[in-house]
Amino acid sequence: MRTDLFDFELPEDRIALTPAEPRDAARLLVVDPNARAERGSAAPLVHGSAMTPALADKTVRDVVGLLRPGDALVLNDTRVIAAALEGVRVRGELRSRVAFNLLKRVDQSRWRALARPAKRLQAGDRVRFGSEAEGMACLLSALDATVTERLDAGEVELAFDLAGPDLDQAIAAIGEMPLPPYIAGRRAPDAKDRTRYQTVYAAHDGAVAAPTAGLHFTPELFAALEARGVSRHFVTLHVGAGTFLPVKADDTSEHKMHAEWGEISEETTRALNAARAAGGRIVAVGTTSLRILESAATADGTVQPFAGETSIFITPGYRFRAVDVLMTNFHLPRSTLFMLVSAFAGLQTMKDAYAHAVASGYRFYSYGDASLLFKSQ
Repeated sequence: MRTDLFDFELPEDRIALTPAEPRDAARLLVVDPNARAERGSAAPLVHGSAMTPALADKTVRDVVGLLRPGDALVLNDTRVIAAALEGVRVRGELRSRVAFNLLKRVDQSRWRALARPAKRLQAGDRVRFGSEAEGMACLLSALDATVTERLDAGEVELAFDLAGPDLDQAIAAIGEMPLPPYIAGRRAPDAKDRTRYQTVYAAHDGAVAAPTAGLHFTPELFAALEARGVSRHFVTLHVGAGTFLPVKADDTSEHKMHAEWGEISEETTRALNAARAAGGRIVAVGTTSLRILESAATADGTVQPFAGETSIFITPGYRFRAVDVLMTNFHLPRSTLFMLVSAFAGLQTMKDAYAHAVASGYRFYSYGDASLLFKSQ
């Protein structure tokens, strides 16, 4: 499909720079393409019209009443690491400041990273991070690496002097939360981002971007969902930065997805398959939860245990096997995620929904509001 079919206008003031507080106070746009189809109406889809609306303005707390007893909520329990690093390139007597966003772990000591500006780097360069980069003498908060390779699109491979848990601890101490460029370009990360760019249920280190739909959940909301009879289940997909990037190819068939590592346990698959067999719906919280569920599903919708990488790329025409309902934030134009939601609820439905969201003041992207999408039948 042509990439420009997934373009839309978004005013800059709709991009959220901070999240709603409390988390579950964010707005929620409910999108039901099947209600529209049943009415066969070409009228504008406005909440409160005489017609059964395809769009309804709610809040995240209202999700409790929008789900049914027996539904199964699936959340991605990956934990975002402090993947944004500032360093100094050392080449002989020459020094130059360089910033990095870690993208993907290669092995116990090596990472692929996006460098800014990458043109300052070449293979063999040494990079000094932390207090040593600031000219201080505290070795406990210093970290060194060697650039082993320059890659395409501003990426490099870094071989750190530390490895394994020691490297993980150093990165956690020195790094900042890797806020997306549309936030980081307009404000610096602060101490609050350490918690608010992390879900309350994050458990497994490895993501370099947050599973943002999950940021809206609170212990109180989980308690209300449990009382409603909605079960809760966890999968893991370590989100990579490439997930959120716009597609630069003119045709979707020419785009290559970054692979991301994920896991679904046998216990979780048994519970999800049992819930669906009993008439419950599988409700994916976030596109990352949906992508790993679809990667692990058989043709009849049975979810199998999974451990490995997935580069699944979902565009209109895809037949969804495992997921019935999707809760997700509002995504970038021409992004793989807007393509995914268009496949799930219909391209024209999502264009209508996003136009409504822009006109109604919804907040977009990682720290923005959410939508609840029902699968197009």
